[in-house]
Amino acid sequence: MFAFVARQPILDKEKSVFAYELLFRDGKNNYYPHLERDESTNKLIAKRYQTLDLDDISCNKKSFINFQSETLFNGLPKSLDPENVVVELAANSHKSDSLIELCKHVKNLGYKIALDGYQLDSKSQDYLKFVDMVKINTHQGDYDKLASNVHQLIDKNVQLIADKVETQESFNIYKDIGFDYFQGYFFSRPESVSQGHLPTSKLTLVELMGASSSESFDIESINSVVEHDVGLSYMLLRFINNPMINKRYKITSLRHALNYMGEVEIKKFIALLALTNLSDDKPIELIHLSLVRAKFCDLVGIEKNIGNNPPTAFLVGLFSLIDALLDQDMKLLLDKLPLIDEVKDALCGSQNDLSLYLLLVKAFESGNWLKVIRLSKILEIDQKLLHSLFNEAILWGNGVRNSISPHFPESKP
Repeated sequence: MFAFVARQPILDKEKSVFAYELLFRDGKNNYYPHLERDESTNKLIAKRYQTLDLDDISCNKKSFINFQSETLFNGLPKSLDPENVVVELAANSHKSDSLIELCKHVKNLGYKIALDGYQLDSKSQDYLKFVDMVKINTHQGDYDKLASNVHQLIDKNVQLIADKVETQESFNIYKDIGFDYFQGYFFSRPESVSQGHLPTSKLTLVELMGASSSESFDIESINSVVEHDVGLSYMLLRFINNPMINKRYKITSLRHALNYMGEVEIKKFIALLALTNLSDDKPIELIHLSLVRAKFCDLVGIEKNIGNNPPTAFLVGLFSLIDALLDQDMKLLLDKLPLIDEVKDALCGSQNDLSLYLLLVKAFESGNWLKVIRLSKILEIDQKLLHSLFNEAILWGNGVRNSISPHFPESKP
């Protein structure tokens, strides 16, 4: 259904994904787009670009969607399920009376309402009786004001969403204040940076990372490592037999996989094995974000024909959050890992082609469409094609996540 869309996770107190907010490039200011196209146009878009259904985008979680007032009053598409969609309304775009009428209308349609941009010192609050959640911009960090005022919302059984939470410290503060959900990329930052050595239990995984980033590939040594670790063997076979990756043959061993998939693809999966086993108790969304980045950077690298042995573009995306996974400084961490210099340079912020791929996928994540357009021109890739590649990466990430999480997809609460 959708060809040009991004998503941002909304996490709960346990750092599990509660929902995704959807950002639409072909809608006004990221609002739900006007989709009344003729049948031929819809077919053309579907043929040219990878399109996503709502459940593909939101991984079967709830979707927070901004709608223009006209769209709401004219009737929402029947394809949207009130059980799965939360209507997000901008508090500062309506006068109090009109906001009340709009809230009543949306509630009558059966949807829950999240009020965006709510001001704690707002004089009129009559509309709160119709609101299920309020989203508060925490970017200014006025903790005392928040702490002394949120009780008025909690007392009305309104759930609180802290928006623009960018650090672990902020997450902990807002959690203690009483917020229920959190939006922002705090989970992709190291919690407390350690300068120490990697634990002995991680040494095998570091060895596997080296294999994925080397031009040569020693099948015997890698096979020995994997065969002696039951967990790695199991996960490797789950990865490779995932329908998103392999729809035809049942793969039974690393050697079998190498013959079927080829050296480059096996290197990617070796890197995946290492990364997912490094994650320990980190949020699954951190791995999921790494997966989407890896596939997107890989697809862009294929478009640019940069060569893929070793799969440098894939590795840059996959390891772009490794500092958060291991709670270590990126530069010091990479000094310990056997990655090639081109990958290390991109991950540390030096400018090369790979770093541009990383900037591009981050622009998609934040719905920064102007930056997407600018980088598409620099890379000389059609921006609409880039949207299609990003959608493909989302689908691929969903499929691989299915392999590593026995609880995915979860039913919506």
